[in-house]
Amino acid sequence: MVKQSVHILVTGKVQGVFFRQATKVVAIKNNVTGWVKNLENGQVEILIEGDDKNVKSVIDWCHNGPANSRVDEIKIEQQEFSGQYSNFEVLY
Repeated sequence: MVKQSVHILVTGKVQGVFFRQATKVVAIKNNVTGWVKNLENGQVEILIEGDDKNVKSVIDWCHNGPANSRVDEIKIEQQEFSGQYSNFEVLY
């Protein structure tokens, strides 16, 4: 398996709709590590690391998000794999 690290910015109606908590559930289910947090500009920022197949599953989910969200845009940036995260957490 190829390990990868991906930085994601999600734009739309993505705050106040349990986007971060749902992302954490999906990340843990897909065995990826990293974090998710709200930004002051209304976006959600995510960093995920793991096997390429699992990372892709989380990215695919991010295009739709949880039930009450509306994803208008998603920006994905590949980064160098660091392996520094031992779990996935919501940052405040």
